[in-house]
Amino acid sequence: MDVHKESLSLCAVNSDTGEILGETKCALDTRMLGKFLATLRKKCGEQTKFVTGYEAGCLGYSWHNSLEELGIECHIMAPTTMYSSSKNKMVKNDRQDAKMIARNLMNGTYRSVYVPDAEDNSIKEFIRMRKSFKLAQKKIKQQINAFVLRLGFSFDGKSKWTEAYLNWLNKLPLTGHLKMVIDEYLIQYDELSRKIARYDQELENLSLSDKYAEPVQKLRCFKGINTVTGMVIHVEISDFSRFPTPTAFASYLGLTPNEHSSGNSINKGSITKQGNSAVRSTLVECAHSLVRGRIGRKSKRVNARQKGQPGKVISYADRAVERLQRKFFRLVAAGKPQNLAIVAVARELACFIWGMETQHLD
Repeated sequence: MDVHKESLSLCAVNSDTGEILGETKCALDTRMLGKFLATLRKKCGEQTKFVTGYEAGCLGYSWHNSLEELGIECHIMAPTTMYSSSKNKMVKNDRQDAKMIARNLMNGTYRSVYVPDAEDNSIKEFIRMRKSFKLAQKKIKQQINAFVLRLGFSFDGKSKWTEAYLNWLNKLPLTGHLKMVIDEYLIQYDELSRKIARYDQELENLSLSDKYAEPVQKLRCFKGINTVTGMVIHVEISDFSRFPTPTAFASYLGLTPNEHSSGNSINKGSITKQGNSAVRSTLVECAHSLVRGRIGRKSKRVNARQKGQPGKVISYADRAVERLQRKFFRLVAAGKPQNLAIVAVARELACFIWGMETQHLD
């Protein structure tokens, strides 16, 4: 099935012979799909088993869930794992796409997207809404910084976006429309800050539920991972056991380097950035926090988060943090750019998180 927001292109293939049994294009409606399958049953026999699939895209899990409720087996197929011939690149239309999807489904040359349960999906949407407001807040910060710089003002404090910085912005000697501009920017910033704080509190409350309390509390044992980031990581992935190795998990997050090698020439580049961008960006933020301070030193905040957890879990988290801190400083001392070192730490942190979630604590 090649699905769009209003249309549906269908191609049915016999899994034994590869023969195309039927093709059509119709409205995106389960009743239209049902009519197509009914026609195929008359042609192939009432005992025929149908397996359907479509590429992950704009419909999310809704189309999959609708078909499963009707008893129709459906797979959401990850586009990056599907085989596509050079012909598909030369001639691309809905009919060709449906045929390509059907053949991938028939041959098993794809990987299914994990479908979360209703509760995980609703919280995932909440987390992504929060992320959109965080991006809006970041944009407002950039606009305020650019505005102040254009006017020739410079803040003498140690860091921006503290209480002192906001007070400094409010006291800038501006009049007329310039004063109106900075006031409007700050009103928007304050409104977004209050909303994000409210969303964070809601995630804090959700983390105390029976479903999320244990895994999130364990993730909080890592320096750099608080309740909100722990919820983001756990809910976005849901089932860590679907990744056979920590390397597979890091690859899914797009934290492994791409490669263009041939013969004796080996050329590895930047990270692939495929897979779950929400978790990837969260891990990079966690890595920035994790590498701060002295190696092996735990703050009172980290000790408080670890209180009540099993000794094996605390030991695993502490060993992981110390190893990652040493790795960061070793890479920086070797002349590697700091951003590259942070990404390397984020990649290895993902592996340790996989170990925590799958009980591989040795």
